[in-house]
Amino acid sequence: MTTDNQPGFAPAAAPHASTIVHTPDDAITAGETTIATQGENMPAYHARPKQATGDLPVVIVVQEIFGVHEHIRDLCRRLALEGYLAVAPELYFRQGDPNDWNDVQALLKELVAKVPDAQVLADLDHVANWAARNGGDAHRLAITGFCWGGRIAWLYAAHNPQLKAAVAWYGKLTGDQTLNSPKHPVDVATDLSAPVLGLYGAQDNSIPQESVENMRQALRAANATAEIIVYPDAGHAFNADYRPSYHAESAKDGWQRMLDWFARHAGQKGS
Repeated sequence: MTTDNQPGFAPAAAPHASTIVHTPDDAITAGETTIATQGENMPAYHARPKQATGDLPVVIVVQEIFGVHEHIRDLCRRLALEGYLAVAPELYFRQGDPNDWNDVQALLKELVAKVPDAQVLADLDHVANWAARNGGDAHRLAITGFCWGGRIAWLYAAHNPQLKAAVAWYGKLTGDQTLNSPKHPVDVATDLSAPVLGLYGAQDNSIPQESVENMRQALRAANATAEIIVYPDAGHAFNADYRPSYHAESAKDGWQRMLDWFARHAGQKGS
């Protein structure tokens, strides 16, 4: 897991301020909300085009391990400018606030590892239902996730048969099986019900290329509609423009591939 320049964590080297993207909100409506799920109210951030008419295609945006911080919110705003209702739920809200940790390994052990996959997948179902009741089109539902959220995007594509498309950014593909994480993406390749695009970096020390190849083999064996792109010069978190890991060329290409994937499989507004 890359630790550079995370919210609450000291950066090894500060990125140039010009790389940090802030999407203006003059053409969108964005803000905080809560989503009823499993008897509790889950905080979430949402964004949509300001002049939207009719139900919008929906993209659920799944956080990094650091929660729904400004970068994740900005990704929602970028998707809103493309015509989507984007929603990023705080999926750790029961277990704790990631901003309370200042060490990555402690955060992983004391918070992230205690969040059950089953809880997350059920919460995402409620996010999809909320979107359908708040201007979203339930028949044009997609998901994308980053790092921790990238793994969840793979799992959700095997969980929700109503999902139309998923894009996983540098999400772990294999791992130890635990009570909270009984399966990993490589284990659910045969269960995928939505097309999945995986975006990975060849220089990512946290996701070995061997595991990427194992996932490719599992997808081929399952005859799944999926594609994995590996960027030779990118490492982990190459889309995170607020971190030194940002690789602009790979991030730009990946973003366009994601939009094309959603348009092809989940449908754009008016399609």
